[in-house]
Amino acid sequence: MPIYEYECGSCGHRFEAIQKMSDPVLTDCPTCGKSELKKLLSAAGFQLKGTGWYATDFKGGSQKQEKSESGGTPPKKKAGGCGGGTCGCAH
Repeated sequence: MPIYEYECGSCGHRFEAIQKMSDPVLTDCPTCGKSELKKLLSAAGFQLKGTGWYATDFKGGSQKQEKSESGGTPPKKKAGGCGGGTCGCAH
């Protein structure tokens, strides 16, 4: 769900609200109660919930890296380049 940023024109209170895109724009300030909220233009933000591609493919991405660093097979070298030290360049 998108995260929207609001600011009150009366008291200056700024906050974020997680809302569906179909939800109405907030108008009442939670701090002073006046109807002077403005939705701010800010960087896009969203929250991923539940199980799915994020939780299964990306959320634990550092675990794969830790396994290769802790032992076992050495990490693969990058493809390309001179390939071995016979060319005379400083790798």
